[in-house]
Amino acid sequence: MKLNCDMGEAFGAWTMGRDEEIMPFVDQANIACSFHASDPLTMSKTVALAKRHNVTIGAHPAYPDLVGFGRRNMDIAPHELKAIIQYQIGALQGICQAHGTKVTYVKPHGALYNTMMSNFTVLETVMESVSELDDSLILMLMAIPEEHHVKALAGKYGLKLWFEVFSDRLYTDEGRLTPRQQADAVHKDFGLIEQQVQQLSEHGTLTTESGKSLAVHADTICVHGDGDHAVEAVQRIRALVGKR
Repeated sequence: MKLNCDMGEAFGAWTMGRDEEIMPFVDQANIACSFHASDPLTMSKTVALAKRHNVTIGAHPAYPDLVGFGRRNMDIAPHELKAIIQYQIGALQGICQAHGTKVTYVKPHGALYNTMMSNFTVLETVMESVSELDDSLILMLMAIPEEHHVKALAGKYGLKLWFEVFSDRLYTDEGRLTPRQQADAVHKDFGLIEQQVQQLSEHGTLTTESGKSLAVHADTICVHGDGDHAVEAVQRIRALVGKR
């Protein structure tokens, strides 16, 4: 499986993430498009960094929520949400063109991502947005038990999908991420992270919060590039899944 990571989430003088140190170890960079984090200069620098390390570039659009880092849900009409998504992808496409590279896929961020995985009406709006803009773009989304429904919906819009799992997140029995407000929602122990990645790689399963074994099909694993021990965590995961 590939490794993907959210990147370019600094904003002006405010720094977040350890992109310079993380980029050499990942395959796919989900680059923020200025609605939950980032700014034009940060986007440009992150694109240049990804190109230098031969990392595939993805747009990471979000709800317009800089203050809440895109993690607060918003009730947005479909036509407005479509414009918001296309605006963000288009901005990154323009920057990539200036650097002689391109956007290959789209991975929504935060509340938008979680909402579309529980509300297929929102998911369809996201798919329509991407397809209208460029149907060669791949949509990256959560590997869930209802995979066949998601594939059928994507087929309606002629979209290819990449399914992802998270290396350091606890899952519910329904195959969704536990809310971040929950104390154990994010694994901080290297042993737990490595165990989850190894289980995914070798058996194609996850252990949920109740101890249930959940079968998932995944093309890529999401790793996180922020936090004091992010670099070591990514290096350990890279060692488990093999070289780039």
